[in-house]
Amino acid sequence: MKLIVPVVFWCLALVVAPLRAAPAPVHFADLNWESGSLITELLRIVVEKGYDIPTDTLPGTTITLETALAKNDIQVIAEEWAGRSPVWVKAEAAGQVKGLGNLVAGATEGWWVPEYVIKGDPARGLKPLAPDLRSVSDLPRYKAVFRDPENPDKGRFLNSPIGWTSEVVNGQKLKAYGLTDTYSNFRSGSGAALDAEITSQIKRGQPVLFYYWSPTPLLGRYKLVQLQEPPFDPEAWKTLTQADNPAPKPTRSPPSILSVGVSSAFAQQYPQLVTFFQQVQLPIDDLNKALATMSEGHLPPRQVATEFLKAHPQLWRSWVPAPVAEKVAAALATP
Repeated sequence: MKLIVPVVFWCLALVVAPLRAAPAPVHFADLNWESGSLITELLRIVVEKGYDIPTDTLPGTTITLETALAKNDIQVIAEEWAGRSPVWVKAEAAGQVKGLGNLVAGATEGWWVPEYVIKGDPARGLKPLAPDLRSVSDLPRYKAVFRDPENPDKGRFLNSPIGWTSEVVNGQKLKAYGLTDTYSNFRSGSGAALDAEITSQIKRGQPVLFYYWSPTPLLGRYKLVQLQEPPFDPEAWKTLTQADNPAPKPTRSPPSILSVGVSSAFAQQYPQLVTFFQQVQLPIDDLNKALATMSEGHLPPRQVATEFLKAHPQLWRSWVPAPVAEKVAAALATP
């Protein structure tokens, strides 16, 4: 018995110790647009391979994910358009969330049409359909150009999918710009469905009016024209973010700042990852090329993120300390 008891306790220690040592995974938002999903995987790989911290992803709409972030039910939104939604603004004011860094210089969003709608495309036999279209204020007289097949008396505006913050803003912009009598507010079921509709129309040389943003492969793949909107007004912007505001005011969207959104609890627990996230910067041309590769090849974001890190070591090595960088490099070199 004198020998058995120590052996038993020694065996139990071997079983229990690893369970206690295993860190809980960091919950990332599972973002359903291309740049968001790619940036998520870039960050996850570095966190997992460089800092030895496991991660996973949880799905949801933009609004539900921001709500979950404020509650620390998820810890990271890899591409947060900080300051856009009332949910984020409220949570940030309450000290529940933080926006870290400036991921992509030159990011933008707005309303777009293919260039051939305005200028034509002789190589494709396309004549100009809206030669004087410059601004959202010109849209009423071109409603027939963008005719909605389900409501022929109106034009069709392709909005974001329901559940995206931008979907609320664009719906309010239609009201603020006085377009509800001339344009239908069409919402796709997903980001992929929005892409498919826009791409299909462009490939067929058809007119299409749509909301979009950058960084994305679409803006690098086709010649597009962004329509002018009224100058940015912060007070007017507030009315656009309020879905129930009956009298939204016209304004373009604010300058785009893409941050890594984190919960405040996460920031306290993982200061080393906060420092890492603050350093992340992605050149928009390189990012758009990677997004185009992912989109055209129908490749998983994890695979494209891995290849991106292999191709740009000088970029991501500047984000992290040398010992972390060496661990990431070793992991990338392992088949």
